[in-house]
Amino acid sequence: MPFNIIVLIKQIVDIDLLKTDPSTGSPQVNNLPMRLENLSKNAIEEAVRIREKHGGKIYGICFGTEKSTSAMKEAYAMGVDEGFVITGYQGNDPSRTAKVLAEKIRTIPHDIILMGNQSAESYTGILPGRISRILGEPLLSNGVKIELQDGKAKVTMAMESENVTAEAPCPVIISVTQEINEPRLPPVMQILQAGKKKINVESTTVQGRTDLKVLSNLAPKSERKKIIFEDPEKGIPEIVKAIKEAMK
Repeated sequence: MPFNIIVLIKQIVDIDLLKTDPSTGSPQVNNLPMRLENLSKNAIEEAVRIREKHGGKIYGICFGTEKSTSAMKEAYAMGVDEGFVITGYQGNDPSRTAKVLAEKIRTIPHDIILMGNQSAESYTGILPGRISRILGEPLLSNGVKIELQDGKAKVTMAMESENVTAEAPCPVIISVTQEINEPRLPPVMQILQAGKKKINVESTTVQGRTDLKVLSNLAPKSERKKIIFEDPEKGIPEIVKAIKEAMK
């Protein structure tokens, strides 16, 4: 039985290159390159593996701006068949983001929705649940293994103390962890073909105010002493002394 899969893709600034202003503690994001989020890659890879085994089509939805087409091109190279970039709303409110994504999801016949279990820039982890509530589709979260049979999804979910297996009928939403797979590097020909494929850019019609308020995104102040020891034998006792004082 083939499965049509929607993968929710996110493009973020390259947080590995993120620095803070030493005088204000505010993050410096201007001119930082954008990249496809790692968990999005895991979700795409899992969708490709399902298609290889069962057949079907993979749709990618990326929520952002016209610049997000670079993320969709990478998703195409990894195996997404058709992609949509949804523009018109910039923000980080999961409730509004869920409404925007659900509006588009409703227009695509699907059996499975795959997405990361959290965002690398906010770590709220509540978007999958929000989308599940709006669409009325069951959610199986923190997936580390997915098995499909007879129109049902059986997912091994990573919980705090142990793994739990749960089952739900399709259509179903599955959020995945990085442990679910190791994304493959796409072949050169696939990368070249991805650059030629059409990307659908659409503007959202979802409006409304947000009740989310960011209290602070400043880095905590650090008053560390900067001492360089060229001789490790002299430096180790000082480090041990500093640790002991901090633990008192």
